Amino acid sequence: MSAVIDTALRSALRHHAIDRFNADYADVLDQRRFAEWPDCFVPEARYRVQARENAERGLPLCLLNFESQAMMRDRIVGATQTIYHAPYYTRHVIGAARITHDGEGTADDPVRAEASYAVFRTKPGSTSEVYQVGRYVDAFVITEGGWKLLERRCVYDSEMVLNSLIYPV
Repeated sequence: MSAVIDTALRSALRHHAIDRFNADYADVLDQRRFAEWPDCFVPEARYRVQARENAERGLPLCLLNFESQAMMRDRIVGATQTIYHAPYYTRHVIGAARITHDGEGTADDPVRAEASYAVFRTKPGSTSEVYQVGRYVDAFVITEGGWKLLERRCVYDSEMVLNSLIYPV
């Protein structure tokens, strides 16, 4: 009986940790603390934003494809200091995570999870609109600094993306 309780407790704690991570991740983006965004990842992490159609067909084409934390930092510098665009705010709504592989939380055996997301965009003086809807397909590792992403694939459902994708999803 004790082993069953231990397994259930471990599962509940991992679900809570991932949901809390996702809430903090959304807050970083929604509060426009973009310089902190790469810190959600380990240095060798991968981040991709990919259409559902390509993901389901196993096709590699992505809107964004960063192969390291350093590439993510470069994108943030570009998005916040060099790209001119009309300002807008985002609001991320992330559903409860579903663990798809209860790994050890190491790079060789990450905890894998999926969570649905919706991102709303609001331009000053305008109404809010649905910007992107999809699911996060994640691989998490447990570090001394807490849970970090080894990989986040944002698989969006729509075939069209409003205007340009400037900020992370």
